[in-house]
Amino acid sequence: MSFSTPSTFIKMLVLILACSAIFACKPSVTRVDSTAVTDLSGNWNDTDSRLVAQEMVQDMLSRNWLPGFSNKKGRPPTVIVGSVRNLSHEHINTRTFIADIERELINSGEINFVASAGEREDVRSERRDMDLNASENTRKEMGQETGADFMLNGSINTIVDAISGEQARFYQVDLNLIDLANNRKLWVGQKKIKKTIEKSGLRW
Repeated sequence: MSFSTPSTFIKMLVLILACSAIFACKPSVTRVDSTAVTDLSGNWNDTDSRLVAQEMVQDMLSRNWLPGFSNKKGRPPTVIVGSVRNLSHEHINTRTFIADIERELINSGEINFVASAGEREDVRSERRDMDLNASENTRKEMGQETGADFMLNGSINTIVDAISGEQARFYQVDLNLIDLANNRKLWVGQKKIKKTIEKSGLRW
């Protein structure tokens, strides 16, 4: 291959280098099982969310408040999940954590579960539309909702300790079960996770 001018050679060289850089940066994607533990950065992740939800819900349902309520009322309690505040130093999608908690509660079969405030508004809007457009024998009346007996809410906090290329990251999840009739706390749960991360040559 011959080049008529040095500039043509330079242009071709730049093009070849650019193409090489593009192919070199092409990501490699591997599909893994959705339950596999993948802790790449040390940040809060889907595994933390799932395991914490499982352990805390199991602990909550094993306490005396549950049989006490069921024996007194003759029915399972009705629970709603409120807010879980992210008070940590990093971005945590608390909506996925709340979804994990809701799944564990519903699948336990030991309680009744009602929709969140946002979900209720969607349902109420649909019922208002039914009043105008649905037939008499299929429309659902307003004022027939099931009220919750208890609300579950809480927070996620972190403490970070770092020196040189090593970091210790401490997560603390606190959940409270509150009686909506009198604001009494019937259960207080806490789960702690501690991770150590090493990144030689990098600064935190």
